[in-house]
Amino acid sequence: MAGNEIGAVIQLLSKLPGLGPRSARRAALYLLHRRETVLAQLSTALALAAEKVSACAECGNLDTSDPCGICRDEKRDRSKICVVEQIADLWALERAGVFSGRYHVLGGTLSALDGVGPDQLKIDKLVARATAPESREVILATSATVDGSMTAHYIADRLAGLKVTVTRLAHGVPIGGELEYLDDGTLSAALKARRPS
Repeated sequence: MAGNEIGAVIQLLSKLPGLGPRSARRAALYLLHRRETVLAQLSTALALAAEKVSACAECGNLDTSDPCGICRDEKRDRSKICVVEQIADLWALERAGVFSGRYHVLGGTLSALDGVGPDQLKIDKLVARATAPESREVILATSATVDGSMTAHYIADRLAGLKVTVTRLAHGVPIGGELEYLDDGTLSAALKARRPS
């Protein structure tokens, strides 16, 4: 069986999302067999990331500069703020190239079961950003889960009375989706969000 050092690598790798103990063992073996070509480079990249990457004080994105590249970009529409739960959501929107405004990463969703209340999320910072003179629209891009919807409703209530329009991402039938394979919640949301064709 593996020694303590290898066991520690496997244990750390198994904590990564999507990697269980078996996948972690395979990844550890792959890295150890390719010490010079992969492991050394990965080790250097991780050390640099740990040293240089931090959260943007304005939006919460990860970058090597503060404010991040997105917040510094003068070409972005400063009147729109897209609110996302996690950095991965921001990256997904950027990858799709469908939004050219600013972002705000909450750091999660409200969840009574997990003990996450408004104070654990960056909601007060969002309200402060929404009161800025250039802010015109806040887009709530939280997930279509119970916690995501509850978080969106809470934020909409907090922003009520401000001079910003609050919108929410549409939910419903995905492109290429067949009705018979969709769950009841998706069908219900799609029917409620119908529009003229």
